[in-house]
Amino acid sequence: MIRYLPFYFILFIICNALFFTGVDLSQPLLTAKLMSGAEWKPTLSDSLIMLGVIFLYFEIFKSTRSTDASIIEHMFSMLVFVAFLIEFIVYKQAGNSTFLILTMMSMFDVIAGFTISISTARHDFTH
Repeated sequence: MIRYLPFYFILFIICNALFFTGVDLSQPLLTAKLMSGAEWKPTLSDSLIMLGVIFLYFEIFKSTRSTDASIIEHMFSMLVFVAFLIEFIVYKQAGNSTFLILTMMSMFDVIAGFTISISTARHDFTH
């Protein structure tokens, strides 16, 4: 059952843990001096978005598999998206651009999953 859970569920749990502990997402995690002389100061918020992009890649990759459990995976992805959306609308700490971007990534995961599955099913049906 755990293997059917979307990676965005993990990200949802991480975000909620950070919200409930009161961590400031805008504080720089580190400072790196680039060859250009610029200083790069990624924040926890930036890291969550980068993790979301990585998870989106893996979720789209998972969508390309044609298995009997694909529908279950898509349903879980839809539930996670709905949880992201409700939390963004209702929970004050989640009402920020970072959480909205993660919510949109979760939505794209749902849309891509269904689109890829339908396309794959059509391809399998015609051949």
